[in-house]
Amino acid sequence: MDKKVGKKEILLLVIIFVAAVIGYFVFQKMQSTPGGQVKVTVDGSVYGTYDLHTTGEKAQKIEIKNAEGTVTNTLVIENGKADMISADCPDKLCVNQHAISSNGETIVCLPNKVVVEVEDGEEAQFDTQTK
Repeated sequence: MDKKVGKKEILLLVIIFVAAVIGYFVFQKMQSTPGGQVKVTVDGSVYGTYDLHTTGEKAQKIEIKNAEGTVTNTLVIENGKADMISADCPDKLCVNQHAISSNGETIVCLPNKVVVEVEDGEEAQFDTQTK
């Protein structure tokens, strides 16, 4: 049986394509909003929350320690960006990631269980509360 693609199928594909393109641009817009703070978690626990908007001499160098107190990662926050500059993990993937500055961006060091995430700095607001 030889089936031809009809106008309805083409219209459906065009609608799906347009929806995908719109979704992509909406997602990019949401991701490009600059964050206000950086949250560092180690092994699932919050290690610290730091202001992302430091400049020049106010640059922050954060030495992230594990449960034994050994420094495992070093994070630098400067000029609105957070960058992992050193780690004692074998693959150094976290060090090779680019500096982060936009909402939702993360740097992850799996061997050391370190996650650095950019947040907007605002408390989550509830629409309603149920009992």
